[in-house]
Amino acid sequence: MRKAHVLGALTIAGIVLYLALDVVAQLLPPHYSPVRQAESDLAVGPYGYVMTINFVVRGCLSLALIAGLMQGVAAQARSTVGIVLIGVWAVGAFLLALFPTDVNSWLTIHGGIHLLVALVAFCAVALGELLVSLRIGADARWTSLRPYLLACAIATPVALLAQLVGVRASGALGIGGLVERVFLGLALLWMLLVAIHLVRLGGSKA
Repeated sequence: MRKAHVLGALTIAGIVLYLALDVVAQLLPPHYSPVRQAESDLAVGPYGYVMTINFVVRGCLSLALIAGLMQGVAAQARSTVGIVLIGVWAVGAFLLALFPTDVNSWLTIHGGIHLLVALVAFCAVALGELLVSLRIGADARWTSLRPYLLACAIATPVALLAQLVGVRASGALGIGGLVERVFLGLALLWMLLVAIHLVRLGGSKA
């Protein structure tokens, strides 16, 4: 379990770094609204490289989590499809770094790719976390955490659905960015819970 412990710690460090960089990017000009505008808008502008780096950080921490799940969860309790879907989310983060979004402009090729990748990645992580949560209880070491993972995993796709179905309404209300951040926060919270448990398992005699 030593490897799982290290991978869990790396995931936690990655999440902390991601949140810190997100705050830094938000504070830098041109001061996009976190309530009205999507997180991806932070990657456009004179300091857009901060958010671009952060997409890479998100991809790396997600890969660390996947490796941790492979090391710290018994084979019979792993959802292969779920883990692959989280992998799609991780690869998506790297692609988002390569293809910046459009901000207040006509849809460009790179902007269209960004939107498509984001949609696929968001749906993948929402379903992936749910599938992993449903299966992970087959490992006795994860039974106590499963209800919390499942609750978070159910809330995540609900938030995503609210974002997708209510995109026009949220845009009209000026809260599109806030809705997206709630979804991202739930997805990362699930990962944090898993990572903390991996660290705890690594510190036990198991």
